[in-house]
Amino acid sequence: MAGALRVRRASRWQDAVRMLLLINAAAQEPRAGLDGDLPAEVVGVVRAQVRLQKLDFWVRYPDYLAYELMTEYEKAPDELALLDLAEEILSSQEPDLRRFPMLRHRFGAFEELDDALAVLVERGLLKKTQVLRERKVVEHRYYLLRAGRALAEGIVAEAPALAWYVDRTKQVVALVDGLGGSQLKKRQYLLRDYADTPVGSYITPITDQARERLRALRAIASLPQPSAPVDGQEAS
Repeated sequence: MAGALRVRRASRWQDAVRMLLLINAAAQEPRAGLDGDLPAEVVGVVRAQVRLQKLDFWVRYPDYLAYELMTEYEKAPDELALLDLAEEILSSQEPDLRRFPMLRHRFGAFEELDDALAVLVERGLLKKTQVLRERKVVEHRYYLLRAGRALAEGIVAEAPALAWYVDRTKQVVALVDGLGGSQLKKRQYLLRDYADTPVGSYITPITDQARERLRALRAIASLPQPSAPVDGQEAS
């Protein structure tokens, strides 16, 4: 039940560092005509707050990420690295130690990012803009600056304990490469535990469910494979 979920809150500094690393991993090249004239120090852009929120959810909920990795593995059973990473996550204490719960809002997992992003903006690591249409905000854009990329790429040398976040943000982005925010939202809603969480409640873990699925997939993967046909004959 949602009331039984232990809610760990990240500090403003932790949120800011996680956002910097996630934006660095997810940033795309700015495009002429779409992003307009930008200062030379802009090196990448993340378009749409919803995409950033959905990526952040998988960083903050390792068990849900493991479940998604298994879904991808079922689509491509030759990609054993997906199953191996899911097992690495679920065989450790990571689902508990790394979880920072998010509330379920009207459009899924959401947390106000302004405080964390303000730290990055104040330090000259990030710029934020809004795209307006008929006086309404239709899209948030996050522009990574050269100083932000330099810090993100050198941060492990300064703070080795952050290596997990560097690796995990890259893994999450690679998992959903090319998908937009709306597509990610629909994908996360496919899990009933997520979709059925009442609005205003914290999204509950699915660690036990994910581990059970992993055991089932490992059992299937260990079964002998059927022999390939030889000399035009059907395999027996």
